[in-house]
Amino acid sequence: MASSAITPSAGGLRALSHPTRLKMLMLLRLEGPATATQLAQQLKLNTGAASYHLRQLAEHGFIAEDTERGDARDRWWKAAHESTRADLRSRTTEEEAESAEAYLHTVALLYTETLMQHVEERRYLPEQWQDASTISDWHLRLTPKRAEQLTDALAKVIEDWHEEGDDGEDTAGSGYFVVNLNAFPRPGTVVLEGEDE
Repeated sequence: MASSAITPSAGGLRALSHPTRLKMLMLLRLEGPATATQLAQQLKLNTGAASYHLRQLAEHGFIAEDTERGDARDRWWKAAHESTRADLRSRTTEEEAESAEAYLHTVALLYTETLMQHVEERRYLPEQWQDASTISDWHLRLTPKRAEQLTDALAKVIEDWHEEGDDGEDTAGSGYFVVNLNAFPRPGTVVLEGEDE
């Protein structure tokens, strides 16, 4: 991939706030290059709709044509970056704020879908994977500074975590393991900007 991360503009976040596009980007990042037809089959779309969403992703720089594969009739697409970094702090205009909010709604929707899929198949997983999985929450009383330190520390642990002795090759018994880090003030407990204290 050309670079490890992309920080989208407001228009890019708005384009990525469509659930189908975010799923397509996720599939291209996790499973590698694909054609519109292949993605349409995976996502239960018609090929025309899949092609439209791929063009939107390409227009905003999320994906690129994979010129090493296919031919004039069979276009392959690949992710242009490994991850998306949504810089939500610098969103100052109403359009930027609305785009960021729409994007976060879509991310939360996809997280919820993945979590529900896990719950449905959990009892059929091998016991070792059941033991390794958790759906937990902790409610802590923290200042904003301590909360930020906690999320930064957890993110660093996750980013640095890998299989012991991992040299990039698959380790026997390894599998893709999803870690979602959701950290935020408990809704309804903090005075919002613009509200009377």
